[in-house]
Amino acid sequence: MSDHASPTAPAADALTVASLFGVEGKTVLVTGGSRGIGEMIAAGFLANGAKVYISSRKADVCDATAARLSAEFGGECISLPANLADLDGVETLAAALSERETGLDVLVNNAGVSWGAPLEEFPEGGWMKVMDTNVKGVFFLTQRLLPLLEAAGTSESPSRVVNIGSIDGIRTPVFDTWSYGPSKAAVHALTRQMGVKLAPRHVLVNAIAPGPFPTWMLSTGVGTGGDVENTDWDAVGSTNPTGRVGSPEDIVGLTIYLCSRAGQYTVGEVITCDGGSAYS
Repeated sequence: MSDHASPTAPAADALTVASLFGVEGKTVLVTGGSRGIGEMIAAGFLANGAKVYISSRKADVCDATAARLSAEFGGECISLPANLADLDGVETLAAALSERETGLDVLVNNAGVSWGAPLEEFPEGGWMKVMDTNVKGVFFLTQRLLPLLEAAGTSESPSRVVNIGSIDGIRTPVFDTWSYGPSKAAVHALTRQMGVKLAPRHVLVNAIAPGPFPTWMLSTGVGTGGDVENTDWDAVGSTNPTGRVGSPEDIVGLTIYLCSRAGQYTVGEVITCDGGSAYS
């Protein structure tokens, strides 16, 4: 065996956790960041030294969450409310961010809605609202923010887009949410296409497909009508192979991986974060 190091051998400090998974100093936008999975992800970036913008449709809720997260984590969390179901809202958010930043390191497309009704009664309005927010909003916000993403991305440190899909875009959904699963399957397909097309432009695109997490949206599905605090999450998670619902650490850990040096060779992937429920 040669005593000489391989020409591709990294420096020792390049393999440390801090070097591989650090996101300190990055500028991040999390849509749907005022509650649920989006709030968890925003908190995770703040806890690790990033500057975070959050957006959601209700301005008062978005403002309150940003203030609370800033106080709790001692970082900078800025509220930029917008309705991403229509192009006007997308352009409003893109313009507001462009007024404040010259580059964007991370875009987390998390904003999403669902609609439940029996097949025979499912309305066109429910179909279009879900598709507009979950698919059209993801595409056009990414499109409008490409100048900022490309300004921040380099070959050594590409910018990142993380689309939040769902295991309901992989498996047959449990609930009668007829437009939700197809919308998330479309997000997964869009992720693969954007991943290939944008990687040469130093923008890496991947998706996370979450399973059950203790969120407002899932609480409406299991019958507690948005009462997150009083939902029996142990019961909800008991049917999962891991025996529980997801935690902030689960979704934050995966997101940080995708947005740090550790995830720099991962492109166009849809990674489940579900405790095994997609294939159980």
